[in-house]
Amino acid sequence: MSASESVLITNDAVVLGLLAVILGFVFKTSHSQHHFWQKFYKYVPALLLCYFLPSLLNTFGIVDGNKSNVYYVASRYLLPACLILLTISIDLKAILNLGPKALIMFLVGTLGIVIGGPIAIIVVSMVNPEIVGGHGPEAVWRGMTTVAGSWIGGGANQASMKEMFEVGGDIFSVMVTVDVIVANIWMAVLLLMAANHKKIDAATGADTSAIEELKHRVEAYHAQHARMPTLNDYMTIIAIAFGITGLAHFMADILGPFFGDNFAWAQAYSLNSKFFWLIVISTTIGIALSFTKVRQIEAFGASKVASSFLYILVASIGLHMNVTAIFDNPGLFLVGIIWMLVHASLMLIVAKAIKAPLFYMAVGSQANVGGAASAPVVASAFHPSLAPVGVLLAVLGYGVGTYMAYICGLMMQAVAP
Repeated sequence: MSASESVLITNDAVVLGLLAVILGFVFKTSHSQHHFWQKFYKYVPALLLCYFLPSLLNTFGIVDGNKSNVYYVASRYLLPACLILLTISIDLKAILNLGPKALIMFLVGTLGIVIGGPIAIIVVSMVNPEIVGGHGPEAVWRGMTTVAGSWIGGGANQASMKEMFEVGGDIFSVMVTVDVIVANIWMAVLLLMAANHKKIDAATGADTSAIEELKHRVEAYHAQHARMPTLNDYMTIIAIAFGITGLAHFMADILGPFFGDNFAWAQAYSLNSKFFWLIVISTTIGIALSFTKVRQIEAFGASKVASSFLYILVASIGLHMNVTAIFDNPGLFLVGIIWMLVHASLMLIVAKAIKAPLFYMAVGSQANVGGAASAPVVASAFHPSLAPVGVLLAVLGYGVGTYMAYICGLMMQAVAP
């Protein structure tokens, strides 16, 4: 982080404007048909730029990330609203209709992340305990909780873990880089496998007849429900998102102090944290509403509004990053690679055992590791009409990500040297 005492910009309205322009630039260029940008984004993930470019504002003393309140506003207001909209759109019935193998592979992927983190810590600590050591906010296990949140749910869950486990800025900077690079290497492997899925499915004896039926069902559902949003639709989305966010804040203000004042063990499990309750209450209400007619707001773009909130949060997180932090501990890449190998190995073994089609394995994995941003990419590599299936499973990841990443965090804390 910048050590400069006097920065160029101190007005948070200007800071927010800069972040908005940066995000607009990244999205515009990443969707450009220009040869240069297509080649550039083939090697540089757009998501990494959404973290990296704002971090330059902090690194070069243009903005002081520690003194800016943009992240606080984004994490307390936009993050819960984002989680609410994403979880409301979960269609559990449609997910169940995908068949047991699709759900099994998704859950196996989640399990692989949950146990992979502690296993990576144990393995690396046998070789060099200092790599996975540290104390206080900069402890490596704390930084790894944000990777768990990202790899099970996505950016929103990653930010949740950052706050719940009070992760320091430097270790978080390193872990964001490890997260993005390792995850994109695995995504490249999945896309390579997708290009040869017919040969792989034939070799494993997988029954792919359900995939064809799935293609037609997905296409029919979206043709029936999708429509152009109106101003009334957008105001309905805003009312639901921030109305429930307000309710979650109200309840969190009661529950956090209650557990903190009455239970000595509450702090060890973050139960005294208002932010913990804010996220859990928001997610739980969102999932509950997914069983009601409220879920229909997805038809006019609830998840797109949620994603816009999420990217503002991602950019505000970047303001706290130190881009040179990765050079301080390159050994953490080894931790990330071992972690991903546990996840990948478990996925491949179970897929072979239950003869699951490669599509279920690949999308189930990417719905965890990549989230809603990249799961559709992998799904569409099999067939364009299957992209929404990636979104569907990824949104389920948002629902379970906070809970499972929290459990993973506690396990990593227990085995950390």
